[in-house]
Amino acid sequence: MPSLKYLVGRVMNIDYKAMFSKINSIHHKTGKSRVSIFNDMRKCAVKYGAGYMDYDLFEMYNLTDKERDTYITRGRNNDLIKKYNNPEYDHLFRNKVEFNTLFKNFIKRDFIDVNASTKEDVIAFMEKHSVFMAKPVVGTCGKGIEKIDTHDYKSMDSVYEYLTRKGMNYELEELLHQNKKVASIYPDSINTVRIVTIVDNGVPHIICAYFRIGNGKYVDNFNSGGMVAPVNEETGEVIDKAIDKKKNLYERHPATNETIKGFVFPDWDEAIEMVKKASLVVPEMRYIGWDVCFSTKGPVLVEGNEYPGHDIYQLPEHTHNKLGIWPKFTKAFKK
Repeated sequence: MPSLKYLVGRVMNIDYKAMFSKINSIHHKTGKSRVSIFNDMRKCAVKYGAGYMDYDLFEMYNLTDKERDTYITRGRNNDLIKKYNNPEYDHLFRNKVEFNTLFKNFIKRDFIDVNASTKEDVIAFMEKHSVFMAKPVVGTCGKGIEKIDTHDYKSMDSVYEYLTRKGMNYELEELLHQNKKVASIYPDSINTVRIVTIVDNGVPHIICAYFRIGNGKYVDNFNSGGMVAPVNEETGEVIDKAIDKKKNLYERHPATNETIKGFVFPDWDEAIEMVKKASLVVPEMRYIGWDVCFSTKGPVLVEGNEYPGHDIYQLPEHTHNKLGIWPKFTKAFKK
């Protein structure tokens, strides 16, 4: 059961207009009365920490109480973050320069902080890497990330002026080159795997893994037009079709016609060993979602997420047995 503080906070900050919109939508889909849906939502909030968004997204109105109890909800996720992650260390994961510096042995690529470096050093980086990624030092969901080709500019000075324009704070990274096998699915973005770890009693556990695939953009983020598909964390095999935010299902990628389900990642064991080692670097942060690129140099870290999401791992289109991943967490706690 979620904490009383969490429940009170949710009641105080709830968007009632959006909630009643969800209730109306569920009413029209199921024929159930709005009052019964509201009361069931309230029950799921108290027992499982599920807000109205979780209730709708996981289609809890179609689940038994036993099935509902297998889902990691927003409330349960927040409780895990409070228990396992010290917020004083969040900046090590939110700030890309700090993250890359701390996890340098796991990222295996050059990077530079534009605003904290001399113009000469930034230009030297660009001369070495004529095409590179420019990322806001602090940012999420792939927002603000640009792929820059210096040949598109009149001079290195003009590139530098663009990167240092008012209000911008970029970190530049050497371009990653993904394994040809992974690139065959979709070559225009780095297609990463989100691997979630939790460290309990000093032991790292792999909770779940999800393939994140680009679609029309050079980022693979689900909220930026990408798609996701579950991966067997023991074998590295994609075990279902991919889905995008609009709930379109893809057996094959629309851009390449490559089959997604059944794809097996190269060097999977090496990737698992890498995230286990990375999960022990900051003992104060024990619940992390790692984004892993399968590169030509082997598995490398792209970033670590100190607030791992809980929603994309349990979409109804992927939970054919109507069971969530909460038992994977509780199993880790018992070991």
